[in-house]
Amino acid sequence: MTRLVQSLRRLARPAWPVVLRRRTPVSAYWGFDRGTPVDRYYIERFLRNHSADIHGRVLEVQDRLYTTRFGTRVEHSDVLDIDAGNTRATILADLAAAGAISDATYDCIVLTQTLQLIYDVQAAIAHCHRILRRNGVLLATVPSASRVVGNPEMPLDYWRFTTSSCRRLFADRFGETQVAVQSFGSLSTVCAFLYGLAHEELPRQRLDFHDPRFPLIVGVRAVKA
Repeated sequence: MTRLVQSLRRLARPAWPVVLRRRTPVSAYWGFDRGTPVDRYYIERFLRNHSADIHGRVLEVQDRLYTTRFGTRVEHSDVLDIDAGNTRATILADLAAAGAISDATYDCIVLTQTLQLIYDVQAAIAHCHRILRRNGVLLATVPSASRVVGNPEMPLDYWRFTTSSCRRLFADRFGETQVAVQSFGSLSTVCAFLYGLAHEELPRQRLDFHDPRFPLIVGVRAVKA
């Protein structure tokens, strides 16, 4: 009887609007071809809220986009990448094996949407802690929900994160009192991101609504004591 009632309720209130009937996203490029991807709305909000931390000697991965956009009183900026073809990189290294970078070099590390691509996450966080100066700040964002990067058959994309896993991962190295973790997103923004919509296509009130049960990204601020 219960199954019959549930079936009748589903027929009376179908849960499949037109967009959810698609088998492919509306954008194959995360939404960049339509505007700005939804996850970038939250990444940029997180960095904007902590722009005062982006100062002195700063390290960013792949390019200087966020250092330039949100940095204050930046004295020197480096770009880390494992790809030798990246002409913007000033340091070629795997963050999980970055022993060539000297201890206590940076005041801030901007690490956005990177750790999911590194298998040895703990080693990467350990190197970030090591190369930060005293009171230096790591500003990291990681995906909680996302399509797979690259070819699903290739070992490139390894992890998705929750607020709980981030608290433990970063506290193990930085100390529990030195880590602040915040999630962003909701069911509707997770769906919009997976379908490749741009955040400009969503109402502001929908973007700003937060449901911790359905995080899109997690932001971490970790300070070296």
